[in-house]
Amino acid sequence: MKKSIENHKQAAQHHEEAAKHHKQAAKHHEEGNHDRAHTSTVIANGHAHMASEKQTDDAKHHAVNSK
Repeated sequence: MKKSIENHKQAAQHHEEAAKHHKQAAKHHEEGNHDRAHTSTVIANGHAHMASEKQTDDAKHHAVNSK
């Protein structure tokens, strides 16, 4: 159960970071700074990917321990 809780907390943290960087990307685009927007988007996508990995880890954990 502890592993599942930690996976959820880490996934949430990565989702929050992804949202923050997507908001920054939008702001940079509005300001015409497209290079910075691109950088923020790449960082956001990285956090989204890491969140997805934590969700997958949790699903695997549940599958293995549901027997």
